[in-house]
Parts: sequence; structure tokens; C-alpha cells
Amino acid sequence: MRVDDFDFNLPPENIALRPVAPRDSAKMLVVRPGCAPLLDDTAVLSLPDLLEPGDALVFNDTKVIPAQLLGFRSRDGVTAKVGVTLHQRSCANEWRAFVRPAKKLRVGDEVRFSFDEAGAADATLNAKVIEKSEAGDIRFQFNRSAGDLDAAIAQVGHIPLPPYIAQKRTEDAQDRQDYQTVYARHEGAVAAPTAGLHFTEQLFAALDTRGIEKHFVTLHVGAGTFLPVKVDDTDDHQMHDEWGEVSSETAKALNAVRARGNKVVAVGTTSLRILESSAQGGQGIQPFSGSTQIFITPGYRFQAIDALMTNFHLPRSTLFMLVSALAGLEEMQAAYAHAIQNNYRFYSYGDSSLLFPKD
Repeated sequence: MRVDDFDFNLPPENIALRPVAPRDSAKMLVVRPGCAPLLDDTAVLSLPDLLEPGDALVFNDTKVIPAQLLGFRSRDGVTAKVGVTLHQRSCANEWRAFVRPAKKLRVGDEVRFSFDEAGAADATLNAKVIEKSEAGDIRFQFNRSAGDLDAAIAQVGHIPLPPYIAQKRTEDAQDRQDYQTVYARHEGAVAAPTAGLHFTEQLFAALDTRGIEKHFVTLHVGAGTFLPVKVDDTDDHQMHDEWGEVSSETAKALNAVRARGNKVVAVGTTSLRILESSAQGGQGIQPFSGSTQIFITPGYRFQAIDALMTNFHLPRSTLFMLVSALAGLEEMQAAYAHAIQNNYRFYSYGDSSLLFPKD
């Protein structure tokens, strides 16, 4: 399909720079293809009433790390400053990263990292450039490893706010709380599974009262989720890969939900992508551990989920393609036009939607 098919005009004022408070007070647009009306304006707190007892919500319990690093490279008496965004761990002491400007680094260069420029001279976290890939990222080998490296990154790193927020304001202490789900557990993501940011203990209690099951999977969201689609045809796009896991217990429980006629509802496109990756064998949801590059566009046949709760996505993005595959391109174009007209807040800190499949 043409990437242009997934384009739309988004006014800047619809981009949320902060979340609403409390988290669960956000608006939510329900999209039911084939029903009248197609669209229903409601709120996240109404989610329990939109589901049936015995349905299951599936959450991504990845935890965001402060993966935005300020680096300094010295060569021939000249020091250059670089911005480094970690996006995938290679082993205990190596990370792949996107670097700006990447042209300032060569294989073999040493880079030291500090929280700010004032601490650059005393930086104790260092890394060597050991590879520059054709894909545009760089592989670093650090002078620390495993938990010691994690602690050092936590000390000098910054929360990697999405570009559409970072271009308008700087990261601050509040983001360390706001840009993390209340159930985050497994460290490794460099971007938040933002559909889950709306959940609170109050909402969880309401879901429990309604008899809605909660299950957890892990997908470490990479910085590649923000990369633009640079090709003209979706067939030519190379999807980034991310590591994820579905346990045998979770797979068994979710298959039981569907077997009795209830719905499996993915909270976020990341939960959806790892569940669909686990079901590619056609035998239902299976235990899964590894990398996935699944790319979902219209025409895809969903095998693991029955509905999706997700925020509003960028024009021409792989995520808008995914929601169009689920609920229909024309339906999602109508939904987004309605959301813009009715002042819904878009992107990571924005409002939510609950999408049911077109079929």
C-alpha cells in the first residue's frame, strides 16, 4: 500500500506535552466498525463497563530506562558533543544506539558520558565505538557490565521523551514518574508503552470488581518506534526489531479466555505485537521469547486479540497502519478526523481509544 494512504493533517495544538491528572481521567474514543454509531465519546474510567466479565486485558510490563545519554568524544585535541539514544542491548556490556550527529564518531572512538556538560571531565562511564551499521545505528562497548552498567546509565541518563515532545520542551523530574506505567517491572524499554499510562490503582480496582482479568507480557520498546517511514510503499519498509516474551502461563490463560468466548484486549500496540508474534504458527497464543519484527498493515489477519486500547498515533506511522489494519482504514480516518475536531490529545501523553475489529 502507498504510505501516503496513512497521512493526515494534525494541528500542533492537539499534541499533548503533559498527561492529564489523574491519569485515568483521559478521554477515550470507542470505534466499533459495522455498528451505528461508529464512534462513541467516553472516558478511560468507563473501560470496565465497555467489557464483559471474563474478558482479559493484556499489559506490557516493560520498564523505561533513562536511555538518552550525553556523550563527549575527544580526538586530536578536539572534543565533540553527541546525543546518544540506546535502543537495544546486545550483551551485558554492549548496546546499540542512535547517535546525533553520527558522523562525528568513527569505529574505535572512545566516548565518555555524563549527566550534563559540567560533569564531562569527571565522567566515569565510557564506551568504545565497535561498529557503525548500514542501518544507521552504532554499537557501543561500555567499560561497565550487567547491573553495574545499568546503575551507571540510571545515574547519567535522561528519560528519552518522544521527539514530538522533546522538540517543544526539555525533560524534567516529573517525566520520570509520568513516562512510566504503574505496573512497570522489567527494565529495558527506551520508550513507554503509552496506552498503559492511563491505568491507576482505582481503575484496576474497578476492573477487578467487573470481573475483568489482567495478564502481563513484556516487549522492550525500542527507539525505532519513533523512526519515520521513509519509503513510498509499505512493502519496502524495514521494521525495527524488539525483544519480547509471553510466558507459558499467560499463553494458556489467554487461550482459555478466547475458548470460552470472551475477548482478549491488548493494552497498547506493543502488547498486540508480541501477542500476534506468539500466534504466528496458527495454533493460538504460544509461549514466546525472542525478537520480533512483525509489521502489521491492512490485510493482516489477527490471530491473538479481539480488541485494542491505544493512544492516537502519528501520520504515516507504522502504528497508524496497525490500527487501520484492525478497524479499517476509512474507519480510522473518520475516527482521527473526529478526534481532531473534538480536541482529543494525541501521542504519548494524549488520550485513548478502544478499537474493535472491522471483521
